[in-house]
Amino acid sequence: MFEIEAIPTLETNYVWMLTGSGQRAYIVDPGEAQPVLERLQQNQTELAGILITHHHWDHTDGLGEILAHTPVPVYGPSSVPEVSNPLEDGDSLVLDEITFTVMAVPGHTLDHIAYFAPAKTTQAPVLFCGDALFAGGCGRLFEGTPEQALHSLKKLTRLPAETQVYCAHEYTLANLRFARQVEPGNAALAQRLARDEQRLASTGTTLPTTMVEELATNPFLRCTQASVKSQMEAHCGGTLTSETEVFAALRRWKDVS
Repeated sequence: MFEIEAIPTLETNYVWMLTGSGQRAYIVDPGEAQPVLERLQQNQTELAGILITHHHWDHTDGLGEILAHTPVPVYGPSSVPEVSNPLEDGDSLVLDEITFTVMAVPGHTLDHIAYFAPAKTTQAPVLFCGDALFAGGCGRLFEGTPEQALHSLKKLTRLPAETQVYCAHEYTLANLRFARQVEPGNAALAQRLARDEQRLASTGTTLPTTMVEELATNPFLRCTQASVKSQMEAHCGGTLTSETEVFAALRRWKDVS
């Protein structure tokens, strides 16, 4: 059974570390090397591989130093020079006793992928989604279109409701406060914000979240809800005729909030 722990890096990033039998560890999106190397030493674990979700520097800058210290396979999109094992949508990735399905989720970047594993070698289904989906939000669209991003998010929402979502940044409270502007009447959202404020203060993280919780409180996954659509039309001062238009308007509002 794999154990998953967070390694905080930079200002808001998380490197996720999966440790399985034999103290073999895999890490996800190392934007910084030193915290990872220190945690490996503290835990007396052997680094066995690295997973990358997309090419942004805060997910890849630690690769060179880590690989110089411990050469291991690097899995991810071919756009990342250090990737030795390129992956595409639908690929299976077997890491010791855990098998991930690779999902293409363009939007934040065009090369973005996510890693999903069902509840076999973990206590619940798990998703490592980088910046495609955040707790209470989603990544800014640097390269993709609103249509692409919305399609990617819809793919993720079809995963099991109990899926544990491990995103790459601690943006939760800011996202939920924005979400409250979009859906001020959402009781589940108000309860979640209060809970996650306490959770962050006591444990230092609000993650992981779950897919069912995101569906109930994340406005970017709720663009078909009348409460979100009407609020966005009021914000824009006009009629929005499609889910994509609602999503695009929501993303623009968040970008300047």
